Amino acid sequence: MSETMTELSAVNARPELLQVAETVARDKGIERDEVLEAMEQAIQKAGRSKYGHEHDIRARIDRSSGSISLARYLEVMADGAEIENEVTQLQLALARKKKADAEPGEFIVDELPPIDFGRIAAQTAKQVIVQKVREAERTRQYAEYKDRMGEVVNGLVKRIEYGNVIVDLGRAEGMLRRDECIPREHFNNGDRVRAYIVDVREETRGPQIFLSRTHPEFMAKLFSQEVPEIYDGIIEIKAVARDPGSRAKMAVLSHDSSLDPVGPCIGMRGSRVQAVVGELQGEKIDIIQWSDDPAMFIVNALAPAEVAKVVLDEERNKIEVVVPDDQLSLAIGRRGQNVRLGSQLSGWDIDILTEAEESERRTQEFVARSQMFVEALDVDEVIAHLLVTEGFSMVEEVAFVPVDDLVEIEGFDEDVAEELRQRARAHLATRDEKLDARRKELGVADDMATLQGMTGQLMVILGENQIKTRDDLGDLAGDELLEIASAEVDGMEKANEIIMAARAHWFAEEDAATEAATETDGE
Repeated sequence: MSETMTELSAVNARPELLQVAETVARDKGIERDEVLEAMEQAIQKAGRSKYGHEHDIRARIDRSSGSISLARYLEVMADGAEIENEVTQLQLALARKKKADAEPGEFIVDELPPIDFGRIAAQTAKQVIVQKVREAERTRQYAEYKDRMGEVVNGLVKRIEYGNVIVDLGRAEGMLRRDECIPREHFNNGDRVRAYIVDVREETRGPQIFLSRTHPEFMAKLFSQEVPEIYDGIIEIKAVARDPGSRAKMAVLSHDSSLDPVGPCIGMRGSRVQAVVGELQGEKIDIIQWSDDPAMFIVNALAPAEVAKVVLDEERNKIEVVVPDDQLSLAIGRRGQNVRLGSQLSGWDIDILTEAEESERRTQEFVARSQMFVEALDVDEVIAHLLVTEGFSMVEEVAFVPVDDLVEIEGFDEDVAEELRQRARAHLATRDEKLDARRKELGVADDMATLQGMTGQLMVILGENQIKTRDDLGDLAGDELLEIASAEVDGMEKANEIIMAARAHWFAEEDAATEAATETDGE
């Protein structure tokens, strides 16, 4: 077939076609062959318009001379084989009248005369070429930029559409959406803009390059460009939190013990940090030192406020920060900005309290727990206060704590300790009996008690909310269970564990049904 095509190519040379293809390829940044293939498809389309769309017309441009060959292809079918398309297929017997050694699967190639392009045909060909070149250009753009996500690029504002800024990146266009611009930032056509490539997606209208100037990593990349120690990896940016255009916090860590990580980021007389501030439209930046100790890190993150005490609750990923009364507004910041950025930077939920508020709350907790022990254990306030002071907060803790731990409390001996344990266990037994009776009264199924994480109090709460079986509980979402019984369920993770335990029998039944069906099929 290659010999046949070579013969068909022996037409007048058209070197100007190759020159055009070379120019277009260079201007658009694509391969010359892609342009020539687009031209071939255009000529092919014009040929089918002239000779009939039902024909298999193919065009070829010689890559060395630019000569155009046009031919009709007929597929040779074995004798007796069904002809699906009489226009493009040929029985073997008829094919051998054209070519004596024709074999099934080959193509009979009929050379066609060159096309004299009319105005309409030329216009159609131009449209095909433009479309194919545009597709090739889009493919090239996507291939070039898909691996550049996370880079900072420079460009010129090309136009503004509905508040979105279209940025000319040289060999592609990027979109800086209105919500990715820094507030009160204004651009005009021709302005130079620097932005962060946040995403590159292939869409029906072509590859879309999405830019951002509000992304936290944009600020991190700017510091990497301004601070050689960050670029070289001596200083690492561990976390960034931004309120774009207003304020930001950045945590840095030095991998060189002799180097303070904050100083190099600020620069001589603040030159380095001011360069970034200028790019971010005056956004104030707090640079703090990273610490693996959450308490120490959060104290740093809340600067410039002074912190008196920190209490961590790792299970809930929550931290209470106690500050002097005169530091409260500074710790919270304007519209809660300081504590919000500190929370984003550290990943902890931060609760700010003044020393007075914390003292009042501790007092209320102390009184409430003492009263609970007085009622549950039938003891006087002195003993209840001693238990709370030693850190006991639940009757269960007293019931099952080793006697030696109770004896260590000042004024307690073994007899007192054992008596307290017995009273605590008696109280729990009485409470459980009442809860079980109430659970049965509400109609909550017995097998609910076997679920991991289930308590008597929780079953009563569920029963009062018409959740009486494992199926009822399994139909809930985690947030629904938390809304119903937040006092008994400690967080979303615990809620999801209880719900999955309730659903376990569903999967067991499905597995049993599948196994039974398999055995039946085997028989």
